[in-house]
Amino acid sequence: MEIFGYLASVLIGISLGLIGGGGSILTVPVLVYLFGLDAFLATEYSLFIVGISSVVGSVSYFKKGLVNFKTALVFGIPSIISIFLTRNYIVPLIPDEVVTVGNFVVTKDILLLLIFAGLMILASYKMIQKSTECQVQNINFQKNNTLLAAGEGSVVGILTGLVGAGGGFMIIPALVNLLKTPMKAAIGTSLVIISLNSLIGFFSSMNTVKIDWKLLTTISSIAIVGIIIGSQLSKKIDGKKLKPAFGWFILVMGIYIVVKELFLWFFLY
Repeated sequence: MEIFGYLASVLIGISLGLIGGGGSILTVPVLVYLFGLDAFLATEYSLFIVGISSVVGSVSYFKKGLVNFKTALVFGIPSIISIFLTRNYIVPLIPDEVVTVGNFVVTKDILLLLIFAGLMILASYKMIQKSTECQVQNINFQKNNTLLAAGEGSVVGILTGLVGAGGGFMIIPALVNLLKTPMKAAIGTSLVIISLNSLIGFFSSMNTVKIDWKLLTTISSIAIVGIIIGSQLSKKIDGKKLKPAFGWFILVMGIYIVVKELFLWFFLY
């Protein structure tokens, strides 16, 4: 199955380079179902892969001056604090057996995968929407907009800490609608936030698991190659037109995880 995992890693990178997001949310399912990792280890690996990929993706935006570091700090600091606390204090508190219903046991791995599936379904909805670009809403948040953005940053940090996903589909609307950041700058700033969140989360909790650096760096390198390919393809193909189709794919994957980890048990037993 590993050969399919490596091929999927290329596709993850291509999707990131081509449509500017979404691909990282497939990282955990690829690590779990194709590389055979347990869910917690997969979220740890995903943090590194997503972080490194976002660094590479943010370079072109940085060169064009499309990264707002002040905005990144407003949103990113609460997010970084949340992901650090989540990885080091909240996740370790989750018991190996969360709840038992008859003969069915919801384990820690199953819980993390179900949370991840819910995040995938939410992300797919955002991608399937007809208007794929966020529009600045005429809402007068006044002084509260910064607090709201910081609050959403904290939520993103918790989700990133739990499931290892970047959360770009939540970050970009917050930057545009709450902090009034132009769309292109919001994308570049989002990539910086995601890279900081993910890498800090990874290095702050890497001592809790045994890292196979050869496997991790191989997958990350392949994903980066995919990003480069996707970035080149984006010059010829309109990624926005492909985004809804990719959203439907993520929706199917999210439903598959729920069925496999939860409902399938009821049919079998």
